[in-house]
Amino acid sequence: MTDDTTPTLMDTGRILLVEDTPALARTYKGFLRGEDFVVDHVETGTAAREALKKGEHDLVLLDLRLPDIPGEEVMAGMRRDGIDLPVIVITAQGSVGVAVEAMRSGAVDFLMKPFTEERLLHSIRAHLDQSRFLKAAARRPAETAAGAGTGSGGPAPAARDETATHDFTGFIGDSVPMQAVYRLIRSAASSNATVFITGESGTGKEVCASAIHDSSARAKRKLVPINCAAIPGDLMESEIFGHVKGAFTGATADKVGAAQLADGGTLFLDEICEMSPHLQTKLLRFIQTGTFNPVGKADTVTVDTRFICATNRDPLEEVAAGRFREDLYYRLHVIPIAMPALRDRGADVVRIAEGFLRDYAAEEGKSLEKFSDAARQALLDYGWPGNVRQLQNIVRHAVVFGEGEEVTAAMLRAPVGQASGAQPPRKAPAPAPAGARGPASTSAPDPGDLNALAAAIRPLDDVEREAIEQAVSLCGGDVRKAAVFLGVSPATIYRKQKSWREAKG
Repeated sequence: MTDDTTPTLMDTGRILLVEDTPALARTYKGFLRGEDFVVDHVETGTAAREALKKGEHDLVLLDLRLPDIPGEEVMAGMRRDGIDLPVIVITAQGSVGVAVEAMRSGAVDFLMKPFTEERLLHSIRAHLDQSRFLKAAARRPAETAAGAGTGSGGPAPAARDETATHDFTGFIGDSVPMQAVYRLIRSAASSNATVFITGESGTGKEVCASAIHDSSARAKRKLVPINCAAIPGDLMESEIFGHVKGAFTGATADKVGAAQLADGGTLFLDEICEMSPHLQTKLLRFIQTGTFNPVGKADTVTVDTRFICATNRDPLEEVAAGRFREDLYYRLHVIPIAMPALRDRGADVVRIAEGFLRDYAAEEGKSLEKFSDAARQALLDYGWPGNVRQLQNIVRHAVVFGEGEEVTAAMLRAPVGQASGAQPPRKAPAPAPAGARGPASTSAPDPGDLNALAAAIRPLDDVEREAIEQAVSLCGGDVRKAAVFLGVSPATIYRKQKSWREAKG
């Protein structure tokens, strides 16, 4: 079976190698000799900047240690100049943390010296192909709109995708972030490459997986979902690979696993970061070879399966913490799709709520058919930490307990709607007045009294740390939930916590 997780390039790729050690540069170029790549080599960051301005390259291999400027500055310059190319970082610093920081700065992968020819080729092929997917998606016109037309028989607006303005294989909404997701789904559906979906809980990762499968050549075969967080660890291997009768206590009959059920179709591994290290090893072998052994069976089973996975965690944090295999991450992370949070989708929230309202009113036999202006504003103002799933719950509650033809703000469950009509904030309030030291003073200190100012104004680092620590504590130690209410990414909190630990020694 061919390895569909690493698609073959259709076009020659031009690579810029930035490496100041001639012997290493010759080694890397030797790895790539005979491949369908053109490699240009420069030795300094300044030379790299000049080469990138020509716009001739498709990918950058970048050493972080350069004689003139750090590799991080080269990436920063690319961002400032609008040069959107995949950057694979090369580092000998021996720290995954350093490489993860580089990836947060814009790199798509990192190679720790010394690395193998196979590792280099896999990364280049995957990211060149991914870059081609994204460029094609950005260039592609609204194909469905061009061929479908509007309800009045006229042509669809050229600037907007017809499918996006109504619904797209299970999604509702036409916000800019979602139109980008729709384009990526179309591009991913035309390939057998593995898709890695990330996003907060309730953002529609499973709907995204279904959309990719339903739009692909595999649509006539099964999409088989497995939730890695919902199945006990000791049963997960059997759920994925199946077992034979007598393989373990309770195995009273043969069982066909999800991998075999998905033969010819798609295997969707939801919450992939919850998978045990032992099973991660077996999954990696399955992805690489297309073969597996059911529990208790010596004979190997071969299948043709497409892989889609999803997580609400930061996968790079999981890799850095040693909870998720680095090699498995790179096997799975070929076409990444980041699902936007509902709070970032603008007016989509109202359109989604209206869809839920129609469905639930019909189910419950209610006459509710629209939201009041105040209710619509409340939906727009709220931050939706639970995303679409929370919105669904709020609308159902309003339908079940509401009467009349209009959903008012008062009918929306708190804190979304308030009986007083006051609108809730998009983010949780800070745990203490920022910058204040102790109880609020009734009078401001004299601007010329430095001692009084020092007593009244706390350092921003202290305020920030207190806010983060209190938010994490209030959320029961759940960093991801605290991040939602603080309006930052979980990675930001993890990074802050690490710096505090290091400062403490």
